[in-house]
Amino acid sequence: MQKTAIVCVTNDLSTDQRVHKTCMTLQKCGYFVIETGRLLPESLSLERPYFTLRKKLWFRKGPQFYAEFNIRLFFHLMTANVDLIFANDLDTLPAAYLASRLRKKALIFDAHELFTEVPELEKRPVIKNIWGKIEELILPHLTNSITVCKSIADYYKSKYNIPMDVVRNIPNHLSPLAVKQKISFPGKKIILYQGALNTGRGLEMVMDAMPFIENAMLVIIGDGDIRHQLAERTKTLKIEDRVSFWGKISAEKLYEYTPSAHIGLCLLENRGLNYYYSLPNRIFDYLQAGVPVLATRFPEITNIVETYKTGVLIDHYEPTYLAEVINNMLKNPFNTEHFESVSKEFSWEKEEKVLMEVINRNF
Repeated sequence: MQKTAIVCVTNDLSTDQRVHKTCMTLQKCGYFVIETGRLLPESLSLERPYFTLRKKLWFRKGPQFYAEFNIRLFFHLMTANVDLIFANDLDTLPAAYLASRLRKKALIFDAHELFTEVPELEKRPVIKNIWGKIEELILPHLTNSITVCKSIADYYKSKYNIPMDVVRNIPNHLSPLAVKQKISFPGKKIILYQGALNTGRGLEMVMDAMPFIENAMLVIIGDGDIRHQLAERTKTLKIEDRVSFWGKISAEKLYEYTPSAHIGLCLLENRGLNYYYSLPNRIFDYLQAGVPVLATRFPEITNIVETYKTGVLIDHYEPTYLAEVINNMLKNPFNTEHFESVSKEFSWEKEEKVLMEVINRNF
């Protein structure tokens, strides 16, 4: 009889590349996969080769949202036909862990980030402490866990003495794409950011630099908590004609847009260990698309960008300095001839072998 895996995530499923790839890998391992998340009024439609379940919730954010989500997820997991529960990030773990213990079902935890160190919790010590207590209560008891990079794995090993396998968030390997110019602004070069619009992503600093950047358009693909603030900033700086918001694009379609860029942005601010230790998937998305990255000099990012010469690293962001760096990159195109051969070293097809070992371990 085919085993069932329920994959739990708090987002709306449409743009989460890592969770989609995880579901596909679970299918390869013989599971009937159910991906469960939330449904928002602006959620994109889904076409997936596995079953998806998105629920409307009363609350959209804050403690009420996380409480409602976990309560409803718990009752779903307690009544559903399931053999393996796959919990993505700490915010799904309370329900997933409790249900797995009560029903004696296998559990895999995937830490996409250091959840208690996200910038959004910087000035919310009470909420941060609550998540910290949840982490302390559950993580030491986990036996099957993965994360996105070695720095985070080492952090959890040191703090809770739990082993974590590293499965980096790398895209599937694609043959070189003919550039279709999905993004085009005649006479202007494209500076691209793709990802969540959350605090600490460096977008405000790039906007402050835009008045000093020549013949370029900042294209922002994604959505998030600070979307409105960013739009207001363009008005304040009078750069509405130099910044273009493209909203969400599905994970399945995003790769078609990235090759149009001349520079890809990954400028995280040093606002806690979560960003400092991160290895964003867009580092690899840009590489695969043949786009040089302008990135922050953090350990995991530096290890890729500096070792494989895939872009430029910086560690401060004054507007005139940032503009000088970007202008130089646009005027003197980065050598990307080696990107195709380097990208073959980084693919989900290689990473998923580790995930398959975890899935098949003791199950």
